[in-house]
Amino acid sequence: MIKTAILTISDKGSRNERVDTTGPAIEAILDKDNYSIEYYKIIPDEIDIIKKELIYLCDEMKINLILTNGGTGFSQRDVTPEATLQVIEKQVPGIAEAMRAASLKITPKAMLSRAVSGIRKYSLIVNLPGSPKGAVENLEVILPALPHGIQILTGEASECAR
Repeated sequence: MIKTAILTISDKGSRNERVDTTGPAIEAILDKDNYSIEYYKIIPDEIDIIKKELIYLCDEMKINLILTNGGTGFSQRDVTPEATLQVIEKQVPGIAEAMRAASLKITPKAMLSRAVSGIRKYSLIVNLPGSPKGAVENLEVILPALPHGIQILTGEASECAR
């Protein structure tokens, strides 16, 4: 079972001025037989708060997969990638590259995504878009590879890539 956290990053959502529809959309496409949602929270677009949550999820809760959504665009308040880069130990650029490549087939705006992905200890952090449609489309692209990646990360599998 892959211990999973969904972290919605939204100023309006954190102030209850907007209902989070992206977090539930992400949860809905995760296979309940493989992914257990251990944590779900909405936080504001504040770099220090994002970093604190990511560190807590990795170091204290020992979550295997952290799916953030929101804060990956061009707005001055969009700081999710910067927060992620400050807490990860290794980047996993292929995940973000695959999501952008697939999304470019749908919309040219996909090239505006600044999403990143990386590893901290035994946790994989993936930045997803803030829109439910974008988050689901991006997650569907990477879902086939995630279980094997998590198994390698946690030592449950070898690195044999096939």
